[in-house]
Amino acid sequence: MAPAYRKILSSPSAMACIGFLAFLSLLGLLAPVLPLQSPTEVNLAQKLAPWGAGHLFGTDQLGRDVLSRLIFGIRTTLFWSLAAMAGTLAAGALYGAASAFFRGRTDSVMMRICDVFMSFPSEVLTLAIVGLMGPGIMNMVLACILAKWAWYARMTRGIVRRYTSCGYTDFARVAGARPLAIITGHLLPGAAGELLVLCTVDAGSVILLISTLSFLGLGVQPPDPEWGMMLAEAKEVLSLYPWQMVPPGLTVMATVAAFNYLGDALRDALDPKHAVGGTSHDAA
Repeated sequence: MAPAYRKILSSPSAMACIGFLAFLSLLGLLAPVLPLQSPTEVNLAQKLAPWGAGHLFGTDQLGRDVLSRLIFGIRTTLFWSLAAMAGTLAAGALYGAASAFFRGRTDSVMMRICDVFMSFPSEVLTLAIVGLMGPGIMNMVLACILAKWAWYARMTRGIVRRYTSCGYTDFARVAGARPLAIITGHLLPGAAGELLVLCTVDAGSVILLISTLSFLGLGVQPPDPEWGMMLAEAKEVLSLYPWQMVPPGLTVMATVAAFNYLGDALRDALDPKHAVGGTSHDAA
C-alpha cells in the first residue's frame, strides 16, 4: 500500500484534486464563522448587483450575496452528496459482501433483488422516489441511496468473491467466527481499495444528481443555498444577467472533475493492471 500512496503523492493532478477538495470542504466547515454576508438575507435594493468589491460575485435577483450562497452551498451540495455516498456504500457493500459470503441459493436470491433495482435507471428511480416522498434534503438523500445501492452491492459481490476462499477467511470459519465478523473484519477490508476508487469516481455523479434534483425543485428548498438551486434561480434572468450562472456552474463542474480525476489517480495507484500501462482514460 505504501507504493500506492507514494504514487498518489507524486502525481500533480491527484494532489491538485485533493487540495481543491480539501480547500472546498474546509470552506464549507468554516462557513458559519467566516466574515460572509448572510446567504438568505434579502436586500431588494441591491438585487442583481454586478461583480465587485462589495459583492465579489454580485447578488442574485433577491439581493442575496452570491459568494456567500456559493460557500454555504458546499454544506448542502457537497456534504449531503458525501452523506448519500456513504450511506449507499454502507448498504451496498454489506449486502454484496453477505451475498458473496453465503453463496448458493441465498446469493442467487439476493442478486435477483439487486437485478430488480438495477432494471430501472438510477436517475429515473430517484425522481420517482422523490416524487412519491416529496421534496426535501433527507428524502433526496434517501432516494439516492435506494436508487444506487444495488449497483454497489453487485460490484462488492464481484470483488469480495475473490477473498471468500482465502486462507484467513477459511480459518475464521473454522474458528467459529460469526458471519458478520468475517464480513466486516476480513472480506470488506480486502475490498476497501477498489471500493474507494468506485466511490471517488461515482461521487461526481451523485453531486450532479443532487444538483439536478434541486434544479428541478425536488431537492433543497428555498431559502437554503444549494448549487443546483442557484442555477435554477439564475436561469430566470439568464438573458439579461448571464454571469449569474457562472459561479455555481463552474463550481459544480470543477468539483465533479476533481472527483473524476482523483478517482482515476487512485485506480492507477491501487490497481497494478492500470499502473503498468500508465494513466488510464476509461471510467471505472
